[in-house]
Amino acid sequence: MPRSPSHDSGRVAAPGLSPALTWLFAVACGLCVANIYYAQPLLGPIALSLNLHAGLAGLIMTLTQLGYGLGLLLIVPLADVVENRRLVATALVGTVMGLVGITLSTSAAGFLAASLLVGAGAVAAQVLVPFASHLAPEATRGKVVGNIMAGLLAGIMLARPFSSIVAAAFGWRAVFGISAVLMTVLIVVLWRALPRREPHGSVGYARTMASLPGIAWRTPVLRRRAAYQGMMFAAFQTFWTAVPLLLAHEFGLGQGGIAAFALAGAAGALAAPLSGRLADRGLTRPATGIAMAIALLSFVLGAVSARFHSMIGLVAAGVLLDGAVQLCQVLSLRSLYVLAPELRGRLNGLFMTFIFLCAAVASALAAAVYTFHGWTGLCLLGGAYVALALAFYATEFMRRRPELAAT
Repeated sequence: MPRSPSHDSGRVAAPGLSPALTWLFAVACGLCVANIYYAQPLLGPIALSLNLHAGLAGLIMTLTQLGYGLGLLLIVPLADVVENRRLVATALVGTVMGLVGITLSTSAAGFLAASLLVGAGAVAAQVLVPFASHLAPEATRGKVVGNIMAGLLAGIMLARPFSSIVAAAFGWRAVFGISAVLMTVLIVVLWRALPRREPHGSVGYARTMASLPGIAWRTPVLRRRAAYQGMMFAAFQTFWTAVPLLLAHEFGLGQGGIAAFALAGAAGALAAPLSGRLADRGLTRPATGIAMAIALLSFVLGAVSARFHSMIGLVAAGVLLDGAVQLCQVLSLRSLYVLAPELRGRLNGLFMTFIFLCAAVASALAAAVYTFHGWTGLCLLGGAYVALALAFYATEFMRRRPELAAT
């Protein structure tokens, strides 16, 4: 029998999750995480405006991602300690401060410091996802998480075309100024719409953080699902880091065309609701294998499409890869959220931190591999990540592991 949210996760003022509130969670997650990616297509104009050497322009994304990584490790576990609505609002206030700092920055140092703050505050999305799972009935938790993750992935995919279009019309500072306004409105809306969730049995921040290594060691499902998604997201980052270079060099696309390609790729977010339903039906294990197989196929299709100069094939490869990665992530989160309700914040923080590290390494490697080995080498690298995930997945069938029963 499904457990009520009030017994599942601490004290909530209004148990349950309406369709409207689910939609709000999805939009909020998308808007939060989009802040990490707005600068990616604008590195050149930003560096030129702030007199930042072209060779150091990559620091703009690095500092934002570093802030996000620190937030995953240091802020997200607070969801098991601090009242969740207040934690989300506080993180978003930090994001607004960072966005305003970027908009008004007159030096590279000021911009980079503000970027670090934006990245740290953007982890509000990773507090909202387990927050929503606490409110959802157990029987439909996978569906709810899938719908919300669709919004999060849409934020990732739409951030680049949005920033490109706005910057072309109003300049790069307008992108971050508009986002600051949106985040301010979002704080007010979430504060009024979200129920309070006060975690019960809190042991304090210091003991919560000290418990992280033990949780990772004692939770095989966490380690397995993090390994799966780490490799899948590394493949995702590999593709999307290099494909703008391919589109510019081999297809002759400008900023607008690249933005349109990213917009088409966002269709992969539609896989998220389906994956949640599969998890709710107990099909996590076979669906995971299918997701990995689709991801591997997407790199084969991407390599062939580039060779024959097929834009349609390349778009299809991007959509398939996005859908596969999203499918695997929702399945993983559903598996983790049924383990221990009182640990969801920490489980999510550990899970996402490992994924982030894999993605950061993959992003760094992708540009270098594309430069020296071209698109074919890039596809081989992305396919290798997925092949590693498949090899580890095959070990699930070697012997029955009791700890995987929850998946």
